Amino acid sequence: MATTERAGELLYEGKAKQLFATEDPALLRMRYKDDATAFDGKKHAVIAGKGQLNNAISAIFFARLEEAGVPTHFVRRLSDLECLVRRVRLFPLEVIVRNIVAGSMARRYGLEEGMVLAHPTVEFDLKNDALGDPLVTEEQIAVLGWATQEEVAEIRRLALRVNEILSADLRGRGVVLVDFKLEFGRDPEGRIVVADEISPDTCRFWDAETREKLDKDRFRRDLGGLEEAYAEMLRRLGGTPR
Repeated sequence: MATTERAGELLYEGKAKQLFATEDPALLRMRYKDDATAFDGKKHAVIAGKGQLNNAISAIFFARLEEAGVPTHFVRRLSDLECLVRRVRLFPLEVIVRNIVAGSMARRYGLEEGMVLAHPTVEFDLKNDALGDPLVTEEQIAVLGWATQEEVAEIRRLALRVNEILSADLRGRGVVLVDFKLEFGRDPEGRIVVADEISPDTCRFWDAETREKLDKDRFRRDLGGLEEAYAEMLRRLGGTPR
């Protein structure tokens, strides 16, 4: 551990989570917040219970990925709001996997939301709120030094594997995985792993029959019922909302 770090010290605070140092230099304590944000932080609210639900949902998803052989930063849940994660060096990228046209893809290309894609697509954004998280190509990523070509290939492979695992699991629970955002990093052993969170904040989930939105689009689009939608997702995953 760096000499300036103390166990319990806040190391990072983002829009939805905080990271704290632990006594083990390879591990961090991640705490979920009740803040809801959209449009690069331009829209903000505090929704009681959201952090607890995202912590529980992410823990379930990460555990299922680990069981399927996908490496992640997740170690275990510590409490309603906190989990233990491995310290990773994050790539400055957001990796978006899309199965169905929605959100920015619909707006960018003038497409109808809900159109099923012929096969899953992978997009890369530069993680930079000030610039609006611009779309970047794999060639740009490599030439600008954000990741090597080999790292990008491995990230793409893992992202599509995550999509296979989660889509199949959710299909059996009456949920369509429309699209989702992942972050990746290198852990202390040098492995590329899935990091951050996997929750209704970072995924689009639709009810398979009604197409009801069970994700943060309820906040983005002022539909209401965000906490209820997140609780429904936890129930469908086999968890019990409190």
